[in-house]
Amino acid sequence: MAEIHPTALVDPKAELDSTVRVGPYTLIGPHVKIGAGTTIGPHCVLEGHTTLGVDNRISPFVSLGLPSQDKKYAGEPCELRIGDRNTIREYSTYHIGTVQGGGVTRLGNDNWMMAYTHLAHDCAVGSHTIFANNAQLGGHVEVGDWVILGGYTVVHQFVRIGAHAMTAMSSLLFADVPPFVMAQGHPAGARSINVKGLRRRGYTEERIAAVKAMYKALYRENLTLEQAQGRIRELPERFAQAAADVSLMSDFLQRMTAQRGIVR
Repeated sequence: MAEIHPTALVDPKAELDSTVRVGPYTLIGPHVKIGAGTTIGPHCVLEGHTTLGVDNRISPFVSLGLPSQDKKYAGEPCELRIGDRNTIREYSTYHIGTVQGGGVTRLGNDNWMMAYTHLAHDCAVGSHTIFANNAQLGGHVEVGDWVILGGYTVVHQFVRIGAHAMTAMSSLLFADVPPFVMAQGHPAGARSINVKGLRRRGYTEERIAAVKAMYKALYRENLTLEQAQGRIRELPERFAQAAADVSLMSDFLQRMTAQRGIVR
């Protein structure tokens, strides 16, 4: 049997692995599924069609799986899916999806989510990310792997943030942030690339040189976006190790919409 504090209210229909621990005064609804080794702290609320994987750590006063703050939501059985080994700190709020956005809000694996973070409906967050205190995502936002959001970063709905990107504290994002780019400001603009972070993740100097070349093509050579994309596609000829990095950037830019554009 799961280790459930006597003051917790867990619906009999909820599916909890026998190794799950639930703290005092926590509420867990009938459609919640929680994987092995996960700990739910005191005073949490887990509702809706919410699934958590293994070895997650949920701090006190977290709210997961409540209906979206979208006035179009009409009670459909949408979902919140959380992967494995995530840490979600106090007062964070993650909502289920909406029919209009595909019905699912997603958080991947090995994410470090600090206090007061918010995932609105239909967001898709990858793995190995860090959200500092009060990082807030509007609806339908996409966040790639290894992204770092500085404290009080606010992201407008439908914005995309590419893998390995980073924002400074109190950044306001109205446009997409390409992979590897560091952004800062109100509204945020491109400032540099996260070289230290790439080195920590095992990037070779050749791959880092290719990332610098992509940034230069986008922001330092006075090229049109189409010209910059062409220049970026040629980089594997010079940096063979960076073919996957170039593909990551090219795919991201091809999905850019005129409505959002990219940070400048």
